[in-house]
Amino acid sequence: VRLALFDTSHRNSVAACVMSARENARQVREEISSDMWEQINDLFLRVRKLQEASAGGRTHFVSRVIVEGVHLFAGVTDATMGHGEGWQFLQVGRYIERASTTAALVDLHVKTGAEAGASPAEWLGLLRSCAALEAYCRFYTADLRPRRIVEFLLLNVEFPRSVRFAAARVESALQTIAQQTGDGARGRAERLAGRLHASLDYGQVDEILDDPHAFLDGITRHAAQIHSAIYQTYVMYSIESALTA
Repeated sequence: VRLALFDTSHRNSVAACVMSARENARQVREEISSDMWEQINDLFLRVRKLQEASAGGRTHFVSRVIVEGVHLFAGVTDATMGHGEGWQFLQVGRYIERASTTAALVDLHVKTGAEAGASPAEWLGLLRSCAALEAYCRFYTADLRPRRIVEFLLLNVEFPRSVRFAAARVESALQTIAQQTGDGARGRAERLAGRLHASLDYGQVDEILDDPHAFLDGITRHAAQIHSAIYQTYVMYSIESALTA
């Protein structure tokens, strides 16, 4: 628990991620709202205080503090930042990560269920970890069936944490960025996002469950490819290409 929450030498720990987010926000301070800066700074200070207090034993409390802080930042961002190019990049990052993480969680539970027979409590835990329990119950009732849970988290078109919803948002945001930057041509990142979205639009849960690991691992790799293409197109482009554009 301490490794996952507070070990800053581990780049994927919560504390390390919050530190990186605050540093990124500091570097683009003139582009974000004061409310956004105050919220990310408040979350950083709260995590550091919990870290100094050795609060790793209060896992639920610490987790709620962090989850609420992230939700507040997302809400403040949507409410106070202009929905221009910068905001679109935030949407791309949010939904690429969400698609990859949800796919990885589902892959883990499907694998565990196939090998050892996952209990209903474990599938319930998967829904709760994706903040999806109430939404799932409204869609399917409280009948927790692994097939339905997989279908809901991967293919539901309305639930904000489903992979299909995330893929649609990534594609839409990249299209908007291309229009705002004057790049009318369909770039590699946009093509990759469209391909991922189409695979989920036309996906069938029965086909996915024939070889779930291959499908879910493909989503994770696809998300990484989109990230790499965005970086190459909008961050690490050469001076020559910018001058000739």
